[in-house]
Amino acid sequence: MMALFLLLVLVAVILGIIGVAVHGLGYLLAIGIVIFVADLIFFGARLSRRARRRPVR
Repeated sequence: MMALFLLLVLVAVILGIIGVAVHGLGYLLAIGIVIFVADLIFFGARLSRRARRRPVR
C-alpha cells in the first residue's frame, strides 16, 4: 500500500512540474494538487483506521 502512496505522490509532482513548466497547461498543476491532497487524505484515513484496531490489554 505504501508503494501506491509513493506512486501517486510521484505522479502528482510530475503533473505539477509539467503544469508549471509548459505554458497553457496550468490545469495539469491543478490536477496534480488534487491528486496529492486526495492521496494524503487516503493515507491519513488508513493510518487512523489502523491506530483504532489496537488490542486492549
